[in-house]
Amino acid sequence: MFDLPVKEAELADLEKKSEDSSLWDDPQAGQKLMKKLADLRDEVQSWRSLEKRIHDSLELAELMDESLRPDLEKELEALEPELARREINIQLSGPYDRGNALLAIHAGAGGDDSQDWAAMLERMYLRWCERRGFETEILDVSEGEEVGIKSVTIAVNGKYAYGYLHPEKGVHRLVRLSPFDSAHRRHTSFAMVEVLPQANEEGDIQINPDELRIDIYRSSSAGGQNVQKNATAVRITHLPTGLVVSCQNERSQMQNRENAMRVLRARLLQMRHAEQEKELAELRGDYTKAEWGSQIRSYVLHPYQLVKDHRTEHEMGNTQAVLDGEIDSFIEAFLRHKTV
Repeated sequence: MFDLPVKEAELADLEKKSEDSSLWDDPQAGQKLMKKLADLRDEVQSWRSLEKRIHDSLELAELMDESLRPDLEKELEALEPELARREINIQLSGPYDRGNALLAIHAGAGGDDSQDWAAMLERMYLRWCERRGFETEILDVSEGEEVGIKSVTIAVNGKYAYGYLHPEKGVHRLVRLSPFDSAHRRHTSFAMVEVLPQANEEGDIQINPDELRIDIYRSSSAGGQNVQKNATAVRITHLPTGLVVSCQNERSQMQNRENAMRVLRARLLQMRHAEQEKELAELRGDYTKAEWGSQIRSYVLHPYQLVKDHRTEHEMGNTQAVLDGEIDSFIEAFLRHKTV
């Protein structure tokens, strides 16, 4: 899945192309090549640097000098998690794994409990992104009638954002004593998590403006001073597919329109890949439709404390830590499980 000499040969080829005097005749192509060159150069240099650290550690170990043991042990403690991280990164070899993502959370049936659960998931993922150093931007949010949220769409920007987030796609189930039930009975709530790659405006998806219907309306909110008096919310309908996206989080109509187009491109990209995957699966004869209700993970807060992923059987008893954003072990378990 990873061949450093091949990467170095590719880097040399890109460096040669970057010296071509005609490179900037097409500014878009030139910019794309230079970005690819910078990313590949950074990747190759980081692997060669790691290789040198390992080589130096082996040389220290061969000296059999007890006075060097503390330094060697310290370096090995630093190398171990770095190697584990790179092992995961190598598995993220899909066409969009290294890019940005759109994360959407939708409350399921169940009223206040499900809307509160959707808000808890939003907090969990925002905290996880903060830990990872990913930048986040809330593109659109629909507040719950009393508590929580009905839905939210978040742009997650950073290297490998889509690769790390895509295992979270699916139905998430919460079991707890409901704070909204006067009898304090146990309730089960569901929320759907969507993860989409952010499409490249220059090439991934081409949208004909004539195939769009754009409606402008007033933003809705829970009330009070936050209600917009001007029509700034944007709803875009893609006529050929019937896809509808809306954004109302920004005060600027132009910004809402740009955000809605980002979401539309991502959904069209997802639709295109879903159609391709369906055709391939039908040729193999094992196409299975993914349907609501087949939860990927359960978060049980009562009568015991446990978070369990049903795809990998990976589980964690510290539910509060998971809800505070410590979900790396679930993501990594899924990525490793996928390659078994």
